[in-house]
Amino acid sequence: MSQTQVAIPTPDGEARAFVFKPNQDPGPWPAVIFYMDAPAIRPALFEMAERLAGYGYYVLLPDMFWRIGPYEPIDLKAIRDDAQRREVFGPLMASTDPEKSMRDTAAFLDFLAAQPEVKGQKVGVTGYCMGGGMALRAAGTFPERIVASASFHGGNLATDADTSPHLLAPRIKAKVLVAGADEDRSFDEAQAERLGKALKDAGVEAEVVIYRGAKHGYAPPDMAAYDREASERHWREMTALFAETLG
Repeated sequence: MSQTQVAIPTPDGEARAFVFKPNQDPGPWPAVIFYMDAPAIRPALFEMAERLAGYGYYVLLPDMFWRIGPYEPIDLKAIRDDAQRREVFGPLMASTDPEKSMRDTAAFLDFLAAQPEVKGQKVGVTGYCMGGGMALRAAGTFPERIVASASFHGGNLATDADTSPHLLAPRIKAKVLVAGADEDRSFDEAQAERLGKALKDAGVEAEVVIYRGAKHGYAPPDMAAYDREASERHWREMTALFAETLG
């Protein structure tokens, strides 16, 4: 795969991002935005973005923590407890929020629209952990551009917060796939039911499921909760969604 680091102008500065392109043909290709999880930019996400590009997509992997400046990849094996997790992830997570992430997404969509190697204006999005909420939020914020939205072990997708992604359901035109994790406090059965109802009531073509036996973080290969069966299922279902909506 071809991998290139790019700087994307946003209203708040230049966002660091990475582009992955297939090698098997010269393009153009449909575009997918890959929203990272909380452990941030690291080799495992490069591996996943490369695999997605291999299915025939122009993949943009933005660093949603770009505002904090350069940082070293996080060594997940060195984090032993919740206190260390808060210490490492806290400053990174505080550097973005729903409003900032959607300002960034507007810039990402402009970037993609200007690339001759990108086919058409319609874009797919996929996200993991915190990125799952970003993927849903992007579908509701940019309904004319986002035609497919996938969220995997996403958290806080249907809460009482004013910024909860499920409140954007009436604006979503994309086809939606949400695959939660079993026994996940950040997206429990009640949230799954609430999200599913919001999408159904809004007339959104959507599937909201829980991968039984899989834990939060099942998809990225470097996570302690990585579950090969669940991860491969996510690949099958995500690529089927993109094949149907993006071609």
